[in-house]
Amino acid sequence: MPFGAVVSIVALFIGLPWLILHYMTKWKQAPKMTDEDERMLDEMYNLARRLEDRVATVERIVAADSPDFNRLSGAEYRASLDKPRDSYRPRLEDREPDHRNAGRN
Repeated sequence: MPFGAVVSIVALFIGLPWLILHYMTKWKQAPKMTDEDERMLDEMYNLARRLEDRVATVERIVAADSPDFNRLSGAEYRASLDKPRDSYRPRLEDREPDHRNAGRN
């Protein structure tokens, strides 16, 4: 039997199960979420909700003061972040030339 076949069989029947069992043991030993962690998570969630309410209030105030203010919902804002950069950045050939360094070498 060729050496490569022996190595493949050993890796398949010994190495792979050992690797799986090793990481299963590590996963079971990993720390769990404590009561304090759950309280902290609840506090952060409540803080995020309060901050979201404050941002909405500021947006209402700005929208009342400025008719040109464009308020985006959370989903619209995230969608605008996913747009390719070329859609809102000028292309290199559309930019004005930089004359500050024209005479320097």
